[in-house]
Amino acid sequence: MENSRNVFSFDGLLGFAIAVSILLIALVFLMYFAIGSQNNNATNYYDIKNEKSIKMFDKDNAKHIIDVKGV
Repeated sequence: MENSRNVFSFDGLLGFAIAVSILLIALVFLMYFAIGSQNNNATNYYDIKNEKSIKMFDKDNAKHIIDVKGV
């Protein structure tokens, strides 16, 4: 019975390094788009029209919110 103990095989140190690098690349990719999305929404303002007619429990309350950047 032969035990192959190659440290640099895909199930050894090289595989660990590849898995960690893929996870770090995915982390950088997701963080880049998360920061971009947060910056875009931080400069997107909303305005409320007819604030006196808004009821506490009403399904049409979302119609009072206007996207200022989209106008």
